[in-house]
Amino acid sequence: MDWHIRFKIILGSAQGLAYLHHDCAPPIVHRDIKANNILIGLEFEPYIADFGLAKLVDDGDFARSSSTLAGSYGYIAPG
Repeated sequence: MDWHIRFKIILGSAQGLAYLHHDCAPPIVHRDIKANNILIGLEFEPYIADFGLAKLVDDGDFARSSSTLAGSYGYIAPG
């Protein structure tokens, strides 16, 4: 995959996140953005997926930080 296509995917993903944060009412925080949650279409257009940990945020609460842990676990060795 060349850099032009990679840049298109990165830019589209950032635009999608900006839409969720600034244009949705109420704003949506995904809370689990990673490569596995960015799906790629036939024309290499990105789609943000897996909203299982997403959070709707009141406009007044958007700038506040959260101490709640969220996201997918990293590597966990078999026990």
